[in-house]
Amino acid sequence: MFTLYKKEIFSFFNSLIGYIAVIVFLLINGLFLWVFPMGFNIIDFGYASLENMFSLAPVVFLFLIPAITMRSFADEKRSGTIEMLLTKPLTDFQIIFSKYFASVTLVVLALLPTLFYAVSVYLLGSPKGNLDMGGLWGSYIGLLFLASAFAAIGLFISSITDNQIVAFMMSLIISGFALMGFDFIAGLALFGKVDLFIISLGIQSHYTSMSRGVIDSRDVLYFLSLISVFLLLTKTSLESRKWEKKNKSVVSQ
Repeated sequence: MFTLYKKEIFSFFNSLIGYIAVIVFLLINGLFLWVFPMGFNIIDFGYASLENMFSLAPVVFLFLIPAITMRSFADEKRSGTIEMLLTKPLTDFQIIFSKYFASVTLVVLALLPTLFYAVSVYLLGSPKGNLDMGGLWGSYIGLLFLASAFAAIGLFISSITDNQIVAFMMSLIISGFALMGFDFIAGLALFGKVDLFIISLGIQSHYTSMSRGVIDSRDVLYFLSLISVFLLLTKTSLESRKWEKKNKSVVSQ
């Protein structure tokens, strides 16, 4: 399992798209937070806070994480190596978790340089150190859970197609709906008191709650449940491929 995990990490950085995805994530965050005179600019914001980064990052992750996960199974299926992978002495869950944790690790590596932003804001604060550390770490934890959920969605989508572009677009759409779709539906005010329940089905409300620095067990349970559902769907997708192959071999005989 660990060998497959390392293979996934190395294969990502052996491809140009791997470096492009991470660089684009850091570049977009850096430009919007420190250069462009827009609403996200930390200097113009006037407060010692990284709130703008944590508002921007989920939207950037909508593109970054599908770019990371789109190759996971789609490339294996396109190249024909998926059959060899499934015959290795590994369970379906070991294969899935290897690819999943590799994707999450890459997201963590992309996030690590943003700690320099935290240090910068900490030093630039008046007085120095005037930074809500509870909110900061809560936001990082929330962002990690959000990224983990996007990775699970992307992995499932990659398992049902052999086209990386299709995997990217479908992951982007489904992750985007999970992030903002339920809030949009509730915003139409068509369901009355049920609107609050609809909002709670989306990622945004739970991510926002964590960003306040309060790690609520209900938010953690929500993300773990969402991740588990899509990883189980990925396992079902792999099993269906095995059954399809087995049925074909029986018919051919």
